[in-house]
Amino acid sequence: MGIDSIHGIIPPMVTPFRADGSIDEQAHRADVRHLVETAGVHGLAVCGSTGEGHTLTLEETRRITAWTVEEVRGRVPVIAGIITDSTQSAVERACAVADLGIAALQVTPVHYLFRPDDDSMARHFETIAAKSRVPVIIYNVIPWAYLMPPLLVRILRDVPGVIGVKQSASDMKALADLLLLVEEEGIADRVRILSAVDALLYPSFALHAHGAVAAILTAVPEWCVALWNAVNAGDHAAALDLHRRLLRLWDALDAPNLPANVRTAMRLRGREGGLPRPPMPPSNPVQADRIHRALEHGPAAPPPGTISAGAASEP
Repeated sequence: MGIDSIHGIIPPMVTPFRADGSIDEQAHRADVRHLVETAGVHGLAVCGSTGEGHTLTLEETRRITAWTVEEVRGRVPVIAGIITDSTQSAVERACAVADLGIAALQVTPVHYLFRPDDDSMARHFETIAAKSRVPVIIYNVIPWAYLMPPLLVRILRDVPGVIGVKQSASDMKALADLLLLVEEEGIADRVRILSAVDALLYPSFALHAHGAVAAILTAVPEWCVALWNAVNAGDHAAALDLHRRLLRLWDALDAPNLPANVRTAMRLRGREGGLPRPPMPPSNPVQADRIHRALEHGPAAPPPGTISAGAASEP
């Protein structure tokens, strides 16, 4: 799949861990099918922050990516996440999934304490793209290794194989600057700028971000597809209404155990996301109740067979 296939609503999937730490393959495959066939998403991302990719082994990363590609069957692009602390390790992980038919890699800067200088940062992403021969999307999320828009545009312009940025860290100004700069550089037609500003997807889409990879997409994919469609249809009244509903839910989800809270929202809507991997705690009862109340204000009633808010916080 080419770069044009990477657009719209691309949920970053949770990894369905069992209580013993293993991964529930059937639960993962079932959610792939739900997201593609029922929710109508435009792509899938795995092994990112919502998927607790920092806890996954190389073998687990390959298996999860392979399951996803197999279930997708070419219908939407799959993006594989890499969260690790050295160029060598990132290359190993990239090469481990390079033969699986993925559309791109989503790669963070290093997440340990020390930030590379700008030239070293550029070489990091260049090496990963060159060694794996898979397009790279920079996942701009690490606060102490943050890439400002001028550096991002320099890399997008000058580094072969780097095709996009997933702009995170709740920085709407950086997203707006980045969209403006790629237009001014004349490279907008060959890059993808994706929003991970969960609270502000509506303005992200209105500013012509190419799509989103954000945790809230996994919690309520149908709402987010509806938002994307509304903005693209010019129906800003509907988009604003969906924005308000999504913002209420994001305020309930946003916490250090965000992947656990996404799983709670999934369970309340009849989907199985497993458990977070220790030491991340599951949603506590207060969090589960807030999520339950936010979901009650959604644009559609939860599907039959959902569970109660109290049960949502249980393993």
